[in-house]
Amino acid sequence: MEILRNLLEKWYLDNHRKLPWRETKDPYKIWLSEIILQQTRVEQGLPYYQNFVINYPTVKDLASADDDDVMKLWEGLGYYSRARNLLVASREVINDLDGKFPTSYKNIIQLKGIGPYTAAAIASFAFNEAVAVVDGNVYRVLSRLFNDATAIDSNQGKKTFQLLADEFLNPGKADTHNQAIMELGAMVCTPKNPKCEECPLNKFCQVAFTEKWKLLPFKGKKVKVEKLFLSFQVCINNQSQVLIEKRTDKGIWQNLYQFPLLEDKNSIPEPKDFNHSSKEYKHLLSHRKIQAQFFFLDKLESKTGFWVDVKELDKYAFPKLIINFLNDQNWFQA
Repeated sequence: MEILRNLLEKWYLDNHRKLPWRETKDPYKIWLSEIILQQTRVEQGLPYYQNFVINYPTVKDLASADDDDVMKLWEGLGYYSRARNLLVASREVINDLDGKFPTSYKNIIQLKGIGPYTAAAIASFAFNEAVAVVDGNVYRVLSRLFNDATAIDSNQGKKTFQLLADEFLNPGKADTHNQAIMELGAMVCTPKNPKCEECPLNKFCQVAFTEKWKLLPFKGKKVKVEKLFLSFQVCINNQSQVLIEKRTDKGIWQNLYQFPLLEDKNSIPEPKDFNHSSKEYKHLLSHRKIQAQFFFLDKLESKTGFWVDVKELDKYAFPKLIINFLNDQNWFQA
């Protein structure tokens, strides 16, 4: 294992990308980057990270932030529960921990929205604690390196690869090692067309330069995708105000804003007495396929809605699907 560790770490030091969260030991900023990068490519997440650091440079600043302001800053990044959990966890730090971010894995993982991977990343990157990270990149590298087809979405698979990662870890250089194995998965041992010729571990990898990589990592379960059909009702009064409401139900888009909505699981429901409608919009999530349409009405009753000037819509956080519609209407530029 020592030879593999040394090769991996040397490759990382010579080839890693320069990223701002790698230039700090501040656990708050590392935590922020890790939450932003969940389900998000680095290229997309980087400007969000920079904006958050500018607007909320410390955990205290984030804890005292207005919820709507944070959701607006998160707008377009998706998986909004991440932003909600950031707020809850930052307030836990301030209110329950005297404003001091926890310094060990066992305490970091107690914060809202932080699981084993994120806790290990923060503990090792900020404090060099000897805990191994296991994320999608690590699953991919280890399953291919050791030709292990244990299903990564099974309890046994999670245990197997965590033990393997623990064994592979360089305990004295946990920060560098963990960054290195994830970087290798992101840049070389990629999901499609891995660059085996560039891999520092290719002489030891059991599937390098073969077609076996296509089967690894192995997932035993298929994600069931649910269809959802949405009908947004757009009502504008003669003062150029539009009716919107805040989505308070738990689930997707909680605490974001939307037009009054009708939902169905079979087809897009048409509201009564609409004038005209938009084209259909599609939005694909990991477990949902959404089809939506916007219907324009002259009158609409809503117990939870309120009127907003069209020119003020850019102050509210909307789901990406609605943002696409608003951009098509040029309302953000009104």
